[in-house]
Amino acid sequence: MLKLLIILPCLLLMFQPLNAKVEAPNYNFSLDTLNDFMPGKPEAELEKKYGKPEMMSNEGGMRTLKFQVAHIRYKFPVIVQVREGEVQDFFARLPSYFLHDVFFQSLINRLGKQTTYKKTGEEAYYTWDAKPLKHIYSAACTITCFPIFYAVHPADMTSNLMNKMKKANSK
Repeated sequence: MLKLLIILPCLLLMFQPLNAKVEAPNYNFSLDTLNDFMPGKPEAELEKKYGKPEMMSNEGGMRTLKFQVAHIRYKFPVIVQVREGEVQDFFARLPSYFLHDVFFQSLINRLGKQTTYKKTGEEAYYTWDAKPLKHIYSAACTITCFPIFYAVHPADMTSNLMNKMKKANSK
């Protein structure tokens, strides 16, 4: 009987509901963070907010710069092409612990349904032709789904970062 008096309260305490909120690392992330890097924005504003960038290349007046964006608990690189002090396009390598579902839904909320979708192996590519800009997002799935990158460039731009990366990979 004594054992029952000890075990019963322990069982009652063990099965009490927990009032803990578990939040994914990117629930507080807003696409507005990347608005600073959108084509047409001034480079000077980026340097004020994110510090001095790393120079990656300087070819024909087009400079490629790498900024580190810090947001709450994480940092990730954003590569930007700049001509005459103005952002031409950007490529953001997103943290793998972001949740794909949350990030993808925020893109849909902002841009609408994607224009094209392509699945290659375990990776998916989504594009939005939101004239005059083209938005490209990639994600992959293993046990969970996570984002890989997000890039934005003018729809008519041929020397964008995405094309340069494709060309570099094909060599």
